[in-house]
Amino acid sequence: MEEKWKTTALLVIDMQKDFILPNKFQLLPGGQAIIPNVIKAVEIARQRGIFIVWVVREHDPIGRDVELYRLHLYGKDKETTPVKKGSVGAELVDGLEIQEGDFKLVKTRFSSFFGTNLHSVLQRVGIDSLVVTGIQTPNCVRATVFEAVELDYPSISIITDATTAFTSEIHAANLLDMKNIGVATPTLKQWCESSP
Repeated sequence: MEEKWKTTALLVIDMQKDFILPNKFQLLPGGQAIIPNVIKAVEIARQRGIFIVWVVREHDPIGRDVELYRLHLYGKDKETTPVKKGSVGAELVDGLEIQEGDFKLVKTRFSSFFGTNLHSVLQRVGIDSLVVTGIQTPNCVRATVFEAVELDYPSISIITDATTAFTSEIHAANLLDMKNIGVATPTLKQWCESSP
């Protein structure tokens, strides 16, 4: 294994059924389209010995840990709440599976770093490079990336076709913003062909 890959982590953000499968009220259009690319990114990461971090949202059924603007979706009188802890909707989509040696991180806000131990875990295992996949670009992906920049991770990449947003225009605009602060934006093909 190349030395560089030992200090790299792949973040897979919010690839959960409630956000991606049809007929879910939190559905992100286009989320299903990136599943094959996220699967491939995970496969390549495993081959390279890259540390894989599965970032998921899981909320208290009555919303005690949810953002204020989403609070109306939760409560004792709600039959269906998105990514409720222990629910089918909070599970990863088919084809994505946490394996031994991976790390599962539960978050309750956009950024994977906010209120979590992600930074300390990454430091503990010697990670200085991040590769980001998942949904969605202007929210959880962007918030995570901006915080990683603020934490001085020297190398941050977003795989452009293993991430998505509500529209291609929103996706492109956010990628440009992040590219302008030094974040790399390779396609999956480019990343797979890259060397450390």
